[in-house]
Amino acid sequence: MINTNSLGILGQFYFDLKKKFKSIYQNSNFYEKKISKTFDKNFEYKPSPHLLSSIIKYQNKKYKIEDFAIDSIWQNDLNSKDYEKLNNFFWFFSLDLKSSKKTTQKVIKNWILNNTKYQKKSWEFDLTAKRIISWLSNHQLTYEDSDQRYRTTFNHMVQKQTNHLLNEIKNSEEVENKMIGCAAIILTGLAYKNEKQYLLNGLNLLKNIIKTSIDNQGFPKSRNIRQLIFYLKYFIIIREWFKESQSLIPEYIDETIYYLGSSYAFIWGNVKEDIFFNGNYSSDNKDFDQYLKRFGYNFKNQINELGGYVILKNKKVILTADIGSSPNKIFSNDYQAGALSFEIISNDKKLISNTGYYSEKNNKFNKLSRSTALHSALTIEDYSSCDFKKNKNNFFVNKGIKVIKKNIVFENNYWKISGTHDGYLTKFGTIYEREIEFYPQQMKFVGYDKLFRKTPNKEIKFDIRFHLDPNSKVMKTQDNKSILIEIDEEGWKFNCDNFDINIDNGLYFGNKNSYKENQNIYISGMNNIKEQVIKWEISKL
Repeated sequence: MINTNSLGILGQFYFDLKKKFKSIYQNSNFYEKKISKTFDKNFEYKPSPHLLSSIIKYQNKKYKIEDFAIDSIWQNDLNSKDYEKLNNFFWFFSLDLKSSKKTTQKVIKNWILNNTKYQKKSWEFDLTAKRIISWLSNHQLTYEDSDQRYRTTFNHMVQKQTNHLLNEIKNSEEVENKMIGCAAIILTGLAYKNEKQYLLNGLNLLKNIIKTSIDNQGFPKSRNIRQLIFYLKYFIIIREWFKESQSLIPEYIDETIYYLGSSYAFIWGNVKEDIFFNGNYSSDNKDFDQYLKRFGYNFKNQINELGGYVILKNKKVILTADIGSSPNKIFSNDYQAGALSFEIISNDKKLISNTGYYSEKNNKFNKLSRSTALHSALTIEDYSSCDFKKNKNNFFVNKGIKVIKKNIVFENNYWKISGTHDGYLTKFGTIYEREIEFYPQQMKFVGYDKLFRKTPNKEIKFDIRFHLDPNSKVMKTQDNKSILIEIDEEGWKFNCDNFDINIDNGLYFGNKNSYKENQNIYISGMNNIKEQVIKWEISKL
């Protein structure tokens, strides 16, 4: 009998063997000949660099290429982040156009001299894709006024790297990298007017990304808000390349932008606030809004549920909740176990919040920020509502959850969001239901967290947390039944009559890869009955 451990060892052996053969193949003369088959085509369409301003952070200060130590730039011993920045060449976008073209082109010649054949580190998939986009987009420095010998080398190297992308894109594990690679392949096809080799292949890959990664409503299957915005940015960039090069824009690109744009209007455009669900943190999309306005994109969406999220709002208050099931394992690399968690925004300030996401995968905070305890939701025995399993340097959903019995009411004087999930069914035999009501005239929220158990043969501990913005101030009343919250001179009272309520310290990951201390209110109790209802209220003072 073969046990699970043996299968795991065999699987790892197969993976290592496959990786070794791949390395031998990519460093062989055969692979070198394969990716070196390029075409004698001129660099015709020269893309405007400003089309990339949605993904490039342009600095007010521009640098001259002469300020860099160009003769030793490739010899420096760099850490991995600096190495990536140097080799993806996106730093070219910060160069002053008055920089020496000859010197800029010398930097590229030196890179080609050191990397003319495939090398695993410098030809990493996403580095190569970004490098192609940068070299072609910065043509005023990288290509103009060069001699024929340089142009021949440049054109050959761009196409050679694109051939590598075509060969590797199916093996790329991250969807974002596939999207960047796809964009680079399409740009090469437009730039060199090579429809058969690059453009058609790139568009077929783009169709596959749409089919496999985006649902019918135009929301990523990962349910990841940052990925939604990432897709929208790249689809618009690709569309603008087609438009600027006077090439026919495929209808499915326009259609995908329409649906992604509608989702963007729902999740950001209607609220202008970052909501912290499933891999999201503060991003401030105002610059992207300006980009959309500049290029004539105007998206609208008036619905209140999309992608597993609910957003109800009036002029003063926004109530939003995650009422979606966990995504398929292959799309769960940034998923957080926050099913049925919610946030309240009052007068543009977060009253109740989730804690955000620590995106750096090798940091211990990444796993911590995924846990249900760091969401405004219920936990049982300190367990999260779904299990995560580590694969290489990332965590994926091992056992997901399903949200059912969803109900949304949105009237002038009464709002309600409710749903049920099975995340604690297997381990604790418990179904969890949450119902949140809002009474706009009284400015009062009423919540009901319910536990349903078929056979309560064992007592279980539960906690319900309500995380606060780091700028909030909290104080418990003398009767121990209420907690006062102050946020930006606005006062609220949290109340729960039948259970213990307390204030706890925690961590807030609302800003990218950093943390602050914050506080949270939590209700704690024990359950040993078939049906239990925990009622709480948040009312404005």
